[in-house]
Amino acid sequence: MDVETLKITRKPSRLIRGLGLWAATSIVIGGMIGQSLFLVASDMSREVGSLAKVLVAWMVGGVIVLFGSFCYGELGAAMPEAGGDYVYQSRGLSPLCGFLYGWTSSMIMRPGSAAIIAAGLLRFAGFLLPPVTRSIFTWNIRLPLQSQPYQFAFTYAQPLAALAIVIVAAMNYLGVRTVGRFQLFLTALKLAAVALILGLGFAAKNAIAIDRSVVTLSHGALVAFLTALVPVMAAYNGFQGLGPLGGEVLNPGRNLPRAAILGTSLVIFVYLLINWMYFHLLSFSQVAHSQHIASDVVALLIGQAGAKWFTIAMIVSAFGALHANFLIGPRVPYAMARDGNFFAFASQIQPTFHSPSGALIFQACVAVLLVLTGTHQELYSYTMFPTWMFLGLTAIALMRLRSTEPHLPRSFHVWGYPWTPLVFAISAFAISVNLWLVRPMRSSVGVVIILAGIPFFYYWRKRARNWARSLEVDGMVTEALPLDVAAGTEQRY
Repeated sequence: MDVETLKITRKPSRLIRGLGLWAATSIVIGGMIGQSLFLVASDMSREVGSLAKVLVAWMVGGVIVLFGSFCYGELGAAMPEAGGDYVYQSRGLSPLCGFLYGWTSSMIMRPGSAAIIAAGLLRFAGFLLPPVTRSIFTWNIRLPLQSQPYQFAFTYAQPLAALAIVIVAAMNYLGVRTVGRFQLFLTALKLAAVALILGLGFAAKNAIAIDRSVVTLSHGALVAFLTALVPVMAAYNGFQGLGPLGGEVLNPGRNLPRAAILGTSLVIFVYLLINWMYFHLLSFSQVAHSQHIASDVVALLIGQAGAKWFTIAMIVSAFGALHANFLIGPRVPYAMARDGNFFAFASQIQPTFHSPSGALIFQACVAVLLVLTGTHQELYSYTMFPTWMFLGLTAIALMRLRSTEPHLPRSFHVWGYPWTPLVFAISAFAISVNLWLVRPMRSSVGVVIILAGIPFFYYWRKRARNWARSLEVDGMVTEALPLDVAAGTEQRY
């Protein structure tokens, strides 16, 4: 029998569908609104040099991610299973392409993001409890080809950030229904805090005159604008988060695209409002030179004492983003392991709570390692280039699937097809290429991290073939779910 078309019995996934429309929407909002909402306006102001360009950057970024949410709405409704982009790219482009996305997401992107959020959470806590940021010890490490030693500082914040990761991982162990309700609660608190700040800000009477300069982009200005889009798109990152949870959303054909579009639209609206409020209360120069723009605004509104309460709101926001990260991230290595494309333990499901326990523990361990060693910031920054490259590839996968699988059930179709996915893909690739030009060394390291996954792909592919042959010899082959054993991706019809 041809191993390439071998059919073997597969145990069905034991993940359960427990996320309704509002829980799914809260995951999108919670995953998108994190620390960037309170920090990046200053960086953008220094980059582009005018209020008009800052607001245009937020609007352009909002349009791009809204178009992206249309793409993920169609793909998620058509293929509602764990894995997200791993599944979409494996089926729409190639198994290798899907694997490399999953490899990068599982090894660096999601654990690195979790480590950054946890570290940021402890930085916010440091405003309330300064001893948290104290150093325990410092090492000066001599590295080859480096004139200056690398200084490694270990603070109390690092083990506390690791503890936060462990707590959130343990909470996600309790099953998707429980954590979905908790995410809804966290998102409600987060939005309430943002609404309170907006209300106070727009009620204030000491507003600064708004800069109404016209936006004109030369070649150099265009590069600066694309560079300014990087923190904008980092702030919007998370709009694609429901894809990996496709196997756990109730009525996914209806709820998944609605939640993706509704959640993304609400976040865009909130981001535009709160950035407008910053400039409503402070001058452009004040915003550009502020290190903690949101804290400065709150201090202006209700004094330094009120800023402490706002710090608590930022901690809640960061915790909600960390919680959403652990809801989304482990589903990718779970889906890969289920298809024989990752470490086998990552396919384990907790029998009582039906959570992907093996993948959860894996992501928690990698994130803890990154946060304890202090390497998360460097490693995660290396993946910014490939992140946008993979997002663009997902849009290409959608368009290719329209051609290769025209009869695939699609309860939702991308609005404005083919222009919206095409604009999203071009924008994602433009941001990716600009990142390469601006940060060639880090982007190149990101590519090396991706390419390091290729030997693992072929190793696991060969292992799947050998396993299939052994089953055939033992007479254990049955007609069941078809499996592309060579690629390790399950095909569902």
